[in-house]
Amino acid sequence: MRANGPPVTAPKDSPGTARTRLRATIEGEVRNLAPAYFGLVMATGIVSIAAHSLEMELVAAGLFWFNLAAYGTLWLVTLWRIARYPRRLFHDLIDHNVGPGFFTVVAGTCILGSQFIVIREDYPAAIALWALGIVLWIPLTYAIFTAFTVKREKPTLAEGINGAWLLAVVATQSVANLSGQLSFHFGAYKLLTNFFALSMWLWGGMLYIWMISLIFYRYTFFRFEPGDLSPPYWINMGAVAISTLTDSRLILNTPHAPFLKSILPFLEGFTIFFWATATWWIPMLAILAVWRHVYRRYPLTYHPLYWGAVFPLGMYTACTFQLGQAAPLPFLIPVAESFVYVAVSAWVLAFAGLLHTLVTTVRKGLERIRRMDFFCPFVGCPVSLEVVEGKARADHGIADIRSCTAFEGEELSCGKKCIELLRSSPMLETPRSASSGP
Repeated sequence: MRANGPPVTAPKDSPGTARTRLRATIEGEVRNLAPAYFGLVMATGIVSIAAHSLEMELVAAGLFWFNLAAYGTLWLVTLWRIARYPRRLFHDLIDHNVGPGFFTVVAGTCILGSQFIVIREDYPAAIALWALGIVLWIPLTYAIFTAFTVKREKPTLAEGINGAWLLAVVATQSVANLSGQLSFHFGAYKLLTNFFALSMWLWGGMLYIWMISLIFYRYTFFRFEPGDLSPPYWINMGAVAISTLTDSRLILNTPHAPFLKSILPFLEGFTIFFWATATWWIPMLAILAVWRHVYRRYPLTYHPLYWGAVFPLGMYTACTFQLGQAAPLPFLIPVAESFVYVAVSAWVLAFAGLLHTLVTTVRKGLERIRRMDFFCPFVGCPVSLEVVEGKARADHGIADIRSCTAFEGEELSCGKKCIELLRSSPMLETPRSASSGP
């Protein structure tokens, strides 16, 4: 007996069919978008700024325009995800491992604002991005940390904390740095803007001390496997590097903010403190990377989180150059001039990995589309039907069942009627062969 409902038919090889299948594949990618993908904007932006500071103008300009396109594209996909999959987005927001990735939106926004100032001298665009960064920073900071505090089920320290938590520091310092850059443009409000920048810098520094204590404790007193050393651990260095950059900006602003003169020795001391800490982390993280990929032979494959490893390299270049000018410590300039090539090379490698992943994803998606046998007659999702030892197994043909356009929570809104319908299909009378259609 067939279940009630529309008849099950094999899809016709038509443009409409292909579009439906392609849409289902894209929906899956949007639904599972990593919140930390704005790390691409962070990394590209700071490498561009570092290249501009060291007179690599073509590289700086090219990365600026690429970053502008990447930022707009990521916002479109993010808004699509908010509208289409709000439950999944909320689940990511309160997840101890995934939630901190949302801070890349703030950092990416403010670093792009810094690009507009440094490369284009476009202050109106920078002010708009600065305002957006503050508007994003406030709800994300309190929503994420409140959720982590009040949720009943929490992971252990070993499972719940990693370098991505320091993205909260990076977001805070990016707001502070852009505030310092814009203070000259605000005229009568430059004193207030510098005070706001100083306050944010102090808060970011205190937040780093809290978090790095827990991360270092997790490093040294819990079992550490290669899979635990994810790319965001490079933010251990990047967070203090951007703190150095912001502090150097405050030192440069001292002539225009009298209250900063009274604490100038404090600012200079902490700038060296942050820079020295960032420098210490570089060989430590490099050794751990060799241990992970060479000694333990952990596969080196592209992941969006690798932009979190590119960002610290670019930020170390930029902060070293600015510290050399602000202190002034001219012997640091050659360090920045050399390190910029490491940062640019890392960006090229990460971008190559991104391109390879995009090509592979499209190719696999097209192959998966060609393997689809049916469409759910209720919502249009592709469905695969297999007969194994005389028993039917019907599944939605998307890699992740949650990518189905009818999936809500833990159930399909169509009540899995399409699967029941396929199971009662007369197609089951004759098993499908690999060379012939159903």
